[in-house]
Amino acid sequence: MDIASFRELLTPAGQALLAEAGEADISEAGLLGTASRLRERYGADLVAAALTQVRLRRRGETKFGSDASRMYFTQAGLEQSTRASVAAHRARRFASGLSAGARVLELGCGIGADLMARSRMGLTGDGAERDPLTAEVAKANVTAFGLDDLARVRVGDALEEDPDGYAAVFADPGRRTARGRVFDPRSYEPPLDAVLGLAGRAPAACVKVAPGIPHEAVPEGAEAEWVSVAGDVKEAALWLGDLAGDVGRRATLLPSGGASGEPGGEPGGEPDGQRGHGGEAVTLVPGGLGDPDVRPWGRYLYEPDGAVIRAHLVAEVADLVGGGLADPHIAYVTSDELRPTPFASAYEIDGVLPFSVKRLKAELRRLGTGVLTIKKRGSAVDVDRLRRDLGFGGRRAGFGAAETTVVVTRVGRDPVALLARPVPRPGRRGEADADPPTADRAR
Repeated sequence: MDIASFRELLTPAGQALLAEAGEADISEAGLLGTASRLRERYGADLVAAALTQVRLRRRGETKFGSDASRMYFTQAGLEQSTRASVAAHRARRFASGLSAGARVLELGCGIGADLMARSRMGLTGDGAERDPLTAEVAKANVTAFGLDDLARVRVGDALEEDPDGYAAVFADPGRRTARGRVFDPRSYEPPLDAVLGLAGRAPAACVKVAPGIPHEAVPEGAEAEWVSVAGDVKEAALWLGDLAGDVGRRATLLPSGGASGEPGGEPGGEPDGQRGHGGEAVTLVPGGLGDPDVRPWGRYLYEPDGAVIRAHLVAEVADLVGGGLADPHIAYVTSDELRPTPFASAYEIDGVLPFSVKRLKAELRRLGTGVLTIKKRGSAVDVDRLRRDLGFGGRRAGFGAAETTVVVTRVGRDPVALLARPVPRPGRRGEADADPPTADRAR
């Protein structure tokens, strides 16, 4: 899709085609026929642009909910855009930290997700985007949601922008190349150091980074925030200047419901570092604790949320549940007490045994297991192969079959397997338990 085709899509004829294509069959089986019928009345390039938008809108529902049906996308723009609930959370923080009507300069605004989220909170701003087509898409999105009076988009290189006169800067440097994801902050586009230098010229700033950013790459005086949605770590952000909080790092958990972002709690003053509790965003911050105690396996296993692990806040979770670590280098918390927390999924341990496929198979048979979940941390075990070796590869469980979770890990150099059952989480509205990414760092 080129700029000319996209602009034609915004004309009355293009909008009529887009509406018609939205009602048509665009499945793999029906796409060719739909395209042929539409090309009888519309140009081939315009039909291709419309069908591309319809397919991207349906994919975009995962990130943007019902808003996706009114938005415009490029494939790369959709992949790199901020999920709406995360953008809304971040916009609330901008709004709470800046005066009403404050102007924000966004460097690398992409399709405009963050720009629009801040505008919805009443903040004005300008977005600079280097790619001309993506900038056109962002402009169209701003117009589609009636935000033209609050947000503007221009084509421009991030490093050539001047933050003078803006209350804050938001930057989203590129973290993908033709070869895939980029993990080294020096290889961001633009490089993180250059972005931080530019953002630091404003009174306040926020820079979006990859969740795997090394802690040593976080500049002094900044606050690093890791954000997860229903247990899946989505991103990290560095808060600078007037927007930085009073802690160096935090883990923020958002519920899965409400892709466009529900009103959520901001950091408050609850005890034990557990902030904003109660159905919306919850935040965990450092509590000034030392390393967690190392202890034998207790009655319960707690699996910290991925954002908690990334933020090195496992000790805080251990303190919340009255537990410790079975291995000081692996982020599994164990306790004899059941203390519900949004920051970890709880499992009741039925047995702990040295890792052995033969013994595991016998135990699962004895338990009558029909549904098997395998988790691992600190182990090189191939989960798919283990599932097959245990007799569950491609196996379908009968109705009401017993469920067992096998957790493969180690204590010191000794591989162990835990037989466990998930404890239902009272949790937050709209959230189901989800598996955070594996990690070996405990703090």
